[in-house]
Amino acid sequence: MRTPAEVPRTEPRPPGGRRRLLIVSASMGAGHDTVAAELARRASASGHRAHVVDVLRLLPYGLGGGLRRSYQFSVRHAPWAYAGVYGAFLRGGSGPRPSGVPLARLAGDRLRDLVDRLEIDVVLSVFHLGAQLTGHLRSRGALRVPSAVFLLDFAVHRQWLHPGNDRYLCLTDQAAGEVRRALGTVTVTTGPVVAPAFAAPAADEAHWRERLAARAPGRPPVLLSAGAWGAASHPARTARLLAGAGYLPVVLCGRNERLRARVSRVPTALALDWVEDMPGLMAAGYALVDNAAGQTAVQALAAGLPVVGHRPLPGHGADGVRRMADLAVSELTTDGPALLAALGRLAEGGPERARRVTRGHALFRHDPVRYATEL
Repeated sequence: MRTPAEVPRTEPRPPGGRRRLLIVSASMGAGHDTVAAELARRASASGHRAHVVDVLRLLPYGLGGGLRRSYQFSVRHAPWAYAGVYGAFLRGGSGPRPSGVPLARLAGDRLRDLVDRLEIDVVLSVFHLGAQLTGHLRSRGALRVPSAVFLLDFAVHRQWLHPGNDRYLCLTDQAAGEVRRALGTVTVTTGPVVAPAFAAPAADEAHWRERLAARAPGRPPVLLSAGAWGAASHPARTARLLAGAGYLPVVLCGRNERLRARVSRVPTALALDWVEDMPGLMAAGYALVDNAAGQTAVQALAAGLPVVGHRPLPGHGADGVRRMADLAVSELTTDGPALLAALGRLAEGGPERARRVTRGHALFRHDPVRYATEL
């Protein structure tokens, strides 16, 4: 896959009705870009030509970088501030709310130029600011090709929603129903998107099993997710709780070296930085303790690794974790004893573990690329 800057204007059109797809992502953590990369891979495998653009780079005056840095700071150090932003701008409900359109439309000229230069047939957004941008342009007739939105959150928030978009692709029937009621737009329940390696036997599972067993023989490894930015509420405290109950806490610290250093001081705990081989690690794990209902959680569902929600991040993280629990693909716990009880119900070979894995696998229904490229 080539980036837009590397694609010449004169590149021939794909043969046989294949499409040129522009995927609008955002470098907010790693989840959106991970989804965009997998969608691009699937599109290319089906004979389409896929290009990915970061909507934050389309914003002028350095606004995209400022937005990223402020969000990163708030989720790491001031979650109460992000909760306020979420309540004002994103959470659903009646009454007037601020819109994301004024910010998004600042990227309009650059997006239209990219669509024209690459002779794009369909735009697919995987970030809510992209959805606001394409919906705004479509509603004004300024974007002449169809726009689809892959709404990759379990909980729908208002900044994903714009009536100008042609189609919404959703993780669940519940999310699709909310979009349909809010916009009257065509919706399709596709389920989440993960790389094929998560649903296949993991090549490095044995390596991870050996490494984890050498670290703490006989202790079931429980993964604690903090996302790419290492944002979590009291992960060291949770690691101590798990270690005291006989588990091996494996804390996924992302790219947060301070968090890794802090967790490394917990006896028995294994603090990992950015992990490339997540399929292998998940295949060797006992469960995932999740705080955001993001891409790590859906990767675990695909891998057959049970998910337990605990100490969720405020805003869309907490809403998403609750929605996953409502769907019975995870369990939300409110304190330490509840977390340990939930993990105890997930014994290998037990009925609750089997039910949870089956429900998680059932979420994965269709390929979103198919429903985007048929527009």
